[in-house]
Amino acid sequence: MPTHDLIIIGAGSGNSILTPDFDDWRVALVEEGPLGGTCLNRGCIPSKMFVYPADLALAARRGSSLGVHTSFESADWKGIRDRIFDRIDPIADSGMEYRLRQDHVDLYPARGRFTGHKQLEVDGDTISADTIVLAAGAHATIPDIPGLDSVDHHTSDTIMRIDGLPERMTIIGGGYIAAEMGHVFDAFGTHVTMLVRGPHMLRDEDDDISILATAAYRERMDVRLRTSIQLVSQADGVITVDTAGGSVESELLLVAVGRTPNGASLGVDMTGVEMDEEGYVVVDSHGRTSVDGIWALGDISSPEQLKHKANADARIVAHNIAHPDDMRALDLGPVPHAIFGHPHIAGVGPTERDVVAAGTPYVKVVREYSGAAYGWAMEDTTSVAKLMAHAETRRLLGAHIIGPQASTLIQQLIQGMRFGQTVDQMARDQWYIHPALPEVIEQALLEL
Repeated sequence: MPTHDLIIIGAGSGNSILTPDFDDWRVALVEEGPLGGTCLNRGCIPSKMFVYPADLALAARRGSSLGVHTSFESADWKGIRDRIFDRIDPIADSGMEYRLRQDHVDLYPARGRFTGHKQLEVDGDTISADTIVLAAGAHATIPDIPGLDSVDHHTSDTIMRIDGLPERMTIIGGGYIAAEMGHVFDAFGTHVTMLVRGPHMLRDEDDDISILATAAYRERMDVRLRTSIQLVSQADGVITVDTAGGSVESELLLVAVGRTPNGASLGVDMTGVEMDEEGYVVVDSHGRTSVDGIWALGDISSPEQLKHKANADARIVAHNIAHPDDMRALDLGPVPHAIFGHPHIAGVGPTERDVVAAGTPYVKVVREYSGAAYGWAMEDTTSVAKLMAHAETRRLLGAHIIGPQASTLIQQLIQGMRFGQTVDQMARDQWYIHPALPEVIEQALLEL
């Protein structure tokens, strides 16, 4: 006999499943870490709380270029860190206290693993339910590098809670975590060396964007491209990374090569749930897995691994479980993303290489910020907005922006894409405030 009506594995976005619709359900909530998941405790929220003071530090360094006599002296890492987590940790703690007070919720603060069909072992107990939600997220990927397992190293899970700034830091990886953390530590005064396997950083971005981002980072820090790591070792507090092009020494090593969904570590195959070749749980547009009664949401099933995607998944799954006769599908169009390094980056829709590979007829424009009044006022010479439209339908295919306020500027384009506007309608059928930065988007749309 099932021990519960509903089991939720993961208390990040999975925690929001418990709407009033489930007040009469017997629920098991399984979470080995603090409530709130990766985003609240070790991901997007604390990292952006570090990024903001890092942006201020970098701006202080560069004030003289605009005639402002500012300079950067130092950063109080411990003060910044404690300000951040003294705000975040109580939120996670209060969330746990709230769930513990609920009579219909059994909180299991431990790791769970499937041992059979709809049977989950948690801290020595076996629980089961007819309805199960997989919301267990993803974990930092640790590459197979000789010596790495015997060397002190950090991932995105731990790097933001260290006790002090290192003088030198090595980052293995060139993706969004490497970009954001590289920006933070460099801005605060650490000498950062970034070891990137490919020819550019941020390889999942549009090529024009990744090339510009790589150039910007190489101006600030030691970014080594096409790097193959041969060995990692540690002695007397110094970590040495040996590559084909030479060795790098530092006091701190950050491994930031990506994140792996937790389906395999959760043993979902034991309950018959299908995973794809990359390890993501396969779901349909309603959030259903290949097993009746088992649902999945967030990073365990979404290659985008984005909090706004996980939250949208959770809303759909919660509704569909509670209202099986009124099923809803998640259909909001292409999933947008942003990277909060420096420069900021945002994108939605396919890259140009994807459009070319699909054989789609298209037109494009790459518009510099400097062409708009506000960009000119900032003396910005490197930021751009790149837009691509279908050559026949005139609908926007993709947008990719690198520069200040990128994550805000792209929102109007997301909305236009969602509601089927042509680029001509986006350009001419609304007001653009002069001389605000959105004029960059207006100019790009007009040029298309």
